[in-house]
Amino acid sequence: MSLVAEATYNAFKPDKLNYELLGQGEGIYIHWHLFLRCAADTPNPGPVWKLLKEEMYSEKYIPSDEELEEMKKSLKTELKKLL
Repeated sequence: MSLVAEATYNAFKPDKLNYELLGQGEGIYIHWHLFLRCAADTPNPGPVWKLLKEEMYSEKYIPSDEELEEMKKSLKTELKKLL
């Protein structure tokens, strides 16, 4: 996870990164969430899980298909540098 976080930071330069590790079924299934945070990135400061669904998934935060492809390319480039 630390390599993914480092590559993410290098690719997108957020103000900070929030990590979350969740598990289900007595530890049988675990997964990570990595939240890139920037100043004023949400209408209310604080944890993203406190946002209303309408705030979290606002159209203004959803990248276009082209932007998403460029973001993927940037992240892959940074991951390759670290591996």
